[in-house]
Amino acid sequence: AWEVSEEFWKRVAPLIPQRAPRPVQREYVRKPGGGRKPKDSRLVFEAIVYVLRTGCQWKALPRERFGSASAVHKRFLEWERGGFFLALWQAGLAEYDDLEGIAWRWQSVDGAMMKAPLAQEATGPNPTDRGKKNGSKRHLLVDGRGVPLSLIVTGANRHDVSQLEAVLDAIRVKRPTPPQRRHKHLCADAGYTGASALQTIEAHGYIPHVKSRGQEVTEIRLLPHKRARRWIVEVAHSWFNRFRKLLVRYEKLERSFLALNHLAAAIIAFRKVPLDINIIYG
Repeated sequence: AWEVSEEFWKRVAPLIPQRAPRPVQREYVRKPGGGRKPKDSRLVFEAIVYVLRTGCQWKALPRERFGSASAVHKRFLEWERGGFFLALWQAGLAEYDDLEGIAWRWQSVDGAMMKAPLAQEATGPNPTDRGKKNGSKRHLLVDGRGVPLSLIVTGANRHDVSQLEAVLDAIRVKRPTPPQRRHKHLCADAGYTGASALQTIEAHGYIPHVKSRGQEVTEIRLLPHKRARRWIVEVAHSWFNRFRKLLVRYEKLERSFLALNHLAAAIIAFRKVPLDINIIYG
């Protein structure tokens, strides 16, 4: 589903940037009632969610439902420049923290690559295509329930460990005060091994748990009471990939692709609170 419920729209509407007023002094005078009326903001938002959910091209938006596709894309770019999608994600995190509480104790970090055949920014040779084609990588930090706390996009050839500090510095919600931040754990796979990575993790106040998948399996077999925790970030990446516009990157500009990721992160955060969000991602 991609329709926006009334309850969700109440959270979205106050954050939409207001359009700049037309200049008072101009060379012509518009006739009363002349010109095309601005497209309804809710209809535009539903169209953007439709593109995100289905993965269709912007120009393939159903005209009978949403009207001009170019007008929708123009508003999308305006909202991105106004910081709307990032603000919506932060609002989702704030409400999730108030109603459920962010699971700070156990966090996980990982990156996931996707093909980017048309992208012009934040791309690099994709190792999964033997470096012959470009790709991008989404780096995620999630809490214990898989809600994204931090997200950056780089080229596919950027190693996970090289972006660790940037990911930890990009958390989009205020962290607890020092007394509550004790015993925070960060789970990561073997891609984050190395002395510098461990120093970075500890410098940000985490207890590192950097292990390969084989080590995790062995520990769980030997210690039945031990819980696997790193898997939640992989689940979060799968939630993002259910938004088909993010499965393969066709957005040319980094800021456009990042805005769509922010919108997906916002929907994931809002779906973790008792709220009627009928947009399905998994």
